[in-house]
Amino acid sequence: MNPRIAFVAAPLLVMAYGVIRILDGLDGSRGPGLAWTTGHLAFVAALALFVSTFLQMRRMAGRNALSTVSATIGIVGIVALSTQFVIDMVVGFLSADHAGMGVLFDQIQAVPGVSAAVYDGGPFLFYIGQLALVVQLAVIRRVKVWTPLLVLVDLLLPLIDKDFIPVGAVFLLVSFIPLSGQVSRTAEPLPAVA
Repeated sequence: MNPRIAFVAAPLLVMAYGVIRILDGLDGSRGPGLAWTTGHLAFVAALALFVSTFLQMRRMAGRNALSTVSATIGIVGIVALSTQFVIDMVVGFLSADHAGMGVLFDQIQAVPGVSAAVYDGGPFLFYIGQLALVVQLAVIRRVKVWTPLLVLVDLLLPLIDKDFIPVGAVFLLVSFIPLSGQVSRTAEPLPAVA
């Protein structure tokens, strides 16, 4: 796959997840069902594309120690989020209704370490890694100074209300379009950045 596509497709898939999530909740509860599964599949696909974007941003930043650590942190977060979303889909498949999902989620999160690694702590590494990479690119002037601000807005909006996920995805898309352009301009190996 062309790495430029990932910079556009990942935010669009996050937006799709956010819209489907809102639609799924119109009846007063989310999941189980087609909307639950479809939305989660969209987000898992976005996460797979984010691996490519993180590796490309690392390359754009010069493949130095800081960009490598940032990309690694982000990818560990992707693994945690992917695990969470796969668990969510399995719970959706195994449950007859929303109440049944709650029982299964309680059982899963009661397993020692699962809540911290998959729900509470691990996923934040994705956001930390993403922001760190974009900030590094702004510092070395590979992207405009406003790019990290847009990424930060995308990361903060769902903390206010998860229904803002589609709006945040628009900010992410706007910030990633210039990064997509950087992929082609930096296709040749970059010199080490001091």
